[in-house]
Amino acid sequence: LLLIGAVPGLAQNARNTTQAVQFIKLANTLREVNKSQESISLLRRAMPAVRGKNAYWEAVTNELLGLCHRDLDQRAEALPFLERARTQYAHLRYVASAWGVNEIIREISGKNRYAGIQINPSDVKLVILKTDYETDFYEKNVRTVIELPGNVLPDASLSADASGALRPGADALRACFDSLRRYDIPAGRTFVVLSSEVRQNLNRNPANRRQFYDQLARALPDASLKIDTTLTPEREAELFTVGAIPRKVWSSTSALHLGPISTLGGYFEGNDQPGRMDKTFRAVNLPVGVNTLVEQVEGKRSLSVEAFRREAPRVVNAAVESALRPRLEALRSGLTTRRTVGLGGDVALALVAYLHPERATTTAVPITLQDVERFKNGILTDVRALARPELSTLADPDLRRRAEADLGTVSSRLNEKQLLVGALWLEALMKQFPAGPTPKRFVFIRDADVGWVTGKFLETINYEYESTIARGALYTR
Repeated sequence: LLLIGAVPGLAQNARNTTQAVQFIKLANTLREVNKSQESISLLRRAMPAVRGKNAYWEAVTNELLGLCHRDLDQRAEALPFLERARTQYAHLRYVASAWGVNEIIREISGKNRYAGIQINPSDVKLVILKTDYETDFYEKNVRTVIELPGNVLPDASLSADASGALRPGADALRACFDSLRRYDIPAGRTFVVLSSEVRQNLNRNPANRRQFYDQLARALPDASLKIDTTLTPEREAELFTVGAIPRKVWSSTSALHLGPISTLGGYFEGNDQPGRMDKTFRAVNLPVGVNTLVEQVEGKRSLSVEAFRREAPRVVNAAVESALRPRLEALRSGLTTRRTVGLGGDVALALVAYLHPERATTTAVPITLQDVERFKNGILTDVRALARPELSTLADPDLRRRAEADLGTVSSRLNEKQLLVGALWLEALMKQFPAGPTPKRFVFIRDADVGWVTGKFLETINYEYESTIARGALYTR
């Protein structure tokens, strides 16, 4: 009340531009102390004095009116003011102001919210993302990841059984699309990616492939929803790297994902500037994963845990010599220039969940060879104790909940044999990287398991963004 009383004649419109500016500045101050409704009243009285007379202050008034309505959760009222301000700033060639208002509009209208559906052989993953603007490009902000079990291959996939009930794969997809409706994410901002493993399995049987695609098309709620069915292992490695590694550190970081049947990743080299995407991806694609190693250790037998422990190191060492070392040698010149290796996969998650539960909310968690040694020894000596880290010291309820969720995820995905070969494979892989003058840093990247669909999302919107700004326009999609 004292602030409002300090301006004479406040009940009337501003008499001139000078008084209008005084009203506008006071309105901005009131907004900062949660008096947005009072700010709107002031801005309306300022507007007649600047409309058509001072383009800059008219744009500022429209922007502040939009922000005040947004503060009051009146989004429908906010958008017209902000859109007018964006247009006025653009006409004035105030590029930064126009860009900033444009990002606010995208936030209010939900245009910075996207979804990705990643179809794997044994599950379907849904990820809800928001864009975070970095310098000259967009990065991801993962908000929600939902994992839905369901075999999506044709022998138990999207077809209905005799009773008409949906099979697990279709049920998982239906749950994804139901979530998209709840989040109000349209088909145009939804990315669906079929993993290379599913694609390879389908390509072995053309009849099954046609059946699968027909069933998949019937399961989609919107015919305009496009699915990327072209992924090769090398392309999947590239998208994983795009999705897992922040673009601003591509020049210093490579990526590796230790999956069930393969280890893939790589690094980018070349230019990466706005409007110039002449970069080259160097892929690592090894047909060695946690499950394939378990199968090689056991052969056609079912070994006891003790026998498995004796045999596993020999098999992992053989895989290093036959698959890992030759491929890394071919890429060694590029890898030696990259100080950091971003890691994904269930084994890396298990190590972090068991040894560092206090970092359950941390996106990037460093992993050392000492960590891997401790992880491996815990598996060999008392895996049950290893899998039950002390959580009572985690005072933050959200942190403790996330730590418990990580432990549950690991227990549902990996058994003792998988943990052991995974630890041995991770250790062998880390030892193959040359130390150089600066020691290598290995960092677990959280949410890397949705890397390929996230990479598809980032690649698409950044291409659209860069193409748009190259034309001198604002990215409004």
